[in-house]
Amino acid sequence: MVGVLPPPSLFSKHLRKHSLMKHRTFFWFFFPTGMAMLLFIALPIVSVVTQSLFTPHEAVLVTVETCTPFKCTEETAIDQKATAAIRAAEPLGRFVGLDIYFDRGHLAIIEVSEAWHTRVSFADFLSKLNNLPFYRAIAFTLAFTFIVTPLVILMGLVIALAVNTLHAKLKGIVIFFSLLPFVITPLIGALVLFWMIDSRGILGNALQWIAGDPTLSLKASTGLMWISLMVYGVWHAAPFAFVIFYAGLQTLPMDQLEAAQIDGASRFQRLRYVIVPHLMPLVTFVALIQLMDNFRVFEPIVGFNASAHASSLSWAIFNDLGGETQQLSSAAATSVITIIGVAILLSPVLVRTWRDHKGKA
Repeated sequence: MVGVLPPPSLFSKHLRKHSLMKHRTFFWFFFPTGMAMLLFIALPIVSVVTQSLFTPHEAVLVTVETCTPFKCTEETAIDQKATAAIRAAEPLGRFVGLDIYFDRGHLAIIEVSEAWHTRVSFADFLSKLNNLPFYRAIAFTLAFTFIVTPLVILMGLVIALAVNTLHAKLKGIVIFFSLLPFVITPLIGALVLFWMIDSRGILGNALQWIAGDPTLSLKASTGLMWISLMVYGVWHAAPFAFVIFYAGLQTLPMDQLEAAQIDGASRFQRLRYVIVPHLMPLVTFVALIQLMDNFRVFEPIVGFNASAHASSLSWAIFNDLGGETQQLSSAAATSVITIIGVAILLSPVLVRTWRDHKGKA
């Protein structure tokens, strides 16, 4: 019996209806996510970029003459009404374009050029750069990011491998204590370590005894304070990497590991050629998270009260927003530079991830 095919018009109508339903499903699935990205990511970034192009209006000053029976004196005062009228007319402030990005508090183009042309040596040039607030902040931010991130990955992998070899009864309690530094609030953890390295603390006292110098203080040295902050960064974030890698080890293909062992591969060779390649997607993930987190280093500087020795871009933003004179435009410019810095840091990892994904596809 020969089947009867539906008319072409009916078939095409059915296809259009099916396609329309798929597009509607995709739209309603993506709509909440798209709105959230627009409200909480795109609009704040646009707002910050816009604010960085304006500077607050200066107060309108007037000269007031005050006369007494003996003499007249002139005083300078703020015209509150005129100042309020200008600020009401232009609430964002006075448009200055990119001037804030190039001033002394940020990229300091004029000061950097002068330091380069008057340098005695390259070390002298770097010393002059370190006197500029933005370059002092970026120096610590980059040092913290590129030292702490690989150490966190390495320590997390070592701890995961060690815990994975323990007896099942010991794993639970070891994992619990290993996660404590990550569970503790960053500010509280920083304060605990800060008082430990104090001259009256356990570590501070021990270092004084080892060095034989009762005046030795980690807080008095910029170099030692940087080391303390980085040690804290590794101590706090390594448990996060450990959990990710430990979960990855549970999905390790045992047949490949056993085959490598039968072929005579040493423990190091099994680690290099079987375990690490299996964990590479997780290494990329941890690297992305840590690069973003470490580039925004802030809590350790507050907890260690280390602003005299170390500054970061996030600290600079906080400093601009604090105090009696809130410098919103300066904080906005620093925020934009921070966003650009994070994008530059993540771009190599993201490009590699995209290439790997395309290669597998």
